[in-house]
Amino acid sequence: MTQVSRAEYCVIACAEAWRDAGEILASPMGVIPSVGARLARRTFAPDLLLTDGEALLIGPDGAVEGWLPYRQHLALVTGGRRHVMMGASQIDRYGNQNISCIGDWARPARQLLGVRGAPVNTLNNPTSYWVPRHSRRVFVEQVDMVCGVGYDRAADAPHHRIPRVVSDLGVFDFATPDHSMRLASLHPGVSVEQVREATGFALTVPDEVPYTRGPSARELELIRDVIDPADTRAREVGH
Repeated sequence: MTQVSRAEYCVIACAEAWRDAGEILASPMGVIPSVGARLARRTFAPDLLLTDGEALLIGPDGAVEGWLPYRQHLALVTGGRRHVMMGASQIDRYGNQNISCIGDWARPARQLLGVRGAPVNTLNNPTSYWVPRHSRRVFVEQVDMVCGVGYDRAADAPHHRIPRVVSDLGVFDFATPDHSMRLASLHPGVSVEQVREATGFALTVPDEVPYTRGPSARELELIRDVIDPADTRAREVGH
């Protein structure tokens, strides 16, 4: 197999979020999550529903498979039958996410996207996160504003679940007694020390951390020749 890029390991890590998902709606936000969702649909998650982001259900080749009216989309969102992979300007140890502002909400130093649908997403259906640049500015001790709700704030939400956080350094989950963030795998070429240095809080790190699995020859062919022949993934992860 030819050299696998970091971006391609990230595609695989994002695709794995939808393994054995069944017939649910995948809502990936970002290039690499989108490539990952389409790869999952073509390989190990054939029942996955893909959307064009507006009102259509599409196949992995972009062909229209159905119509998804807004009312039905909301029914999927609020009933746990959707798995969204969002971005995060900030995320903390319990999975609280911020995409709204940096600094105090009353007088922010920087205005971002706004809260958008993050609270509804996180309280009503599984929500994973994709972070293309892992740093202490993103992985923070406490988010400046809670948009996506973390485990310490969602004890009674029936569909709240954060399956994984994928960054350009590794994969993270919340499989700890207090649902704080844990290092689940490292992308090849990354060390535990690099991840700790780039994270603004103390991660749970197992004694042995596996590497993120690489793509099979078939998966690599699909990524490079079918799903993303223009290599747009490389622009999102530059190494």
